[in-house]
Amino acid sequence: MLLLLAYMALGIFVVGFGWRVWRYANTPAPLKIPTTPAPTTTAGVTWRLFTEVAFFNSLFKGNKWTWLGGYLFHLALAVVLVRHLRYFIEPLPHLFVYVEMAGIVAGVAMVGALLFLLVRRFLVARIRFISSMADYLWLLLLLAIGITGLCMQFAARPDIIAIKSAMIGWVTLRGFVTPTDGLFILHFVLVLLMMALFPFSKLMHLGGIFFSPTRNQTDNPREVKHVNPWAESVGAGFSAKETSRG
Repeated sequence: MLLLLAYMALGIFVVGFGWRVWRYANTPAPLKIPTTPAPTTTAGVTWRLFTEVAFFNSLFKGNKWTWLGGYLFHLALAVVLVRHLRYFIEPLPHLFVYVEMAGIVAGVAMVGALLFLLVRRFLVARIRFISSMADYLWLLLLLAIGITGLCMQFAARPDIIAIKSAMIGWVTLRGFVTPTDGLFILHFVLVLLMMALFPFSKLMHLGGIFFSPTRNQTDNPREVKHVNPWAESVGAGFSAKETSRG
């Protein structure tokens, strides 16, 4: 049963993520709407997107405490994901010896940052007003994943060899024998739930940020005419009709 759920979640995540990115890439941008001050060159836009992804510039300018919690969570999550690569790689590069301790510290930091973001949604009135039930549920799901992961590290150590064998079999589509550790199964099911829901949630900002017109457009409306893609297709249709009439 768990094997079937694992492959379903993996398939939904890969296909759903790819479909959403394809939709983003093919959605016309009818208006020139970069958030000013904006770069006027393609190189400037590339640098702007890089700094947004790497340092959360806009959030830093908006609210320092929110930036601190959000940035700490994303940075810690990145380190945790790198550490989890040890379950999918064989043989393991020597570099992972140095990632091991950093990953454990990052796991604690990630849970702390999530708790801060959850409390913030309850206590800050303007944030609570715009928060939906999904916002709270996602934070709770991520917290549950983080806490069960820390429990496996500090409280109930599972069979790492069996888990690694199962994970390699999963991602290589060879199938796997389900580990018997209950805490790991709970942790894994929560991760599968997140993967299955990911393409249909706000977490798609992972791919969507690169297609945001306010971020990926150059601020050059005076130098270069921005043509509405819809207008181009409509104009082509009118030209064809006029030619046939003539």
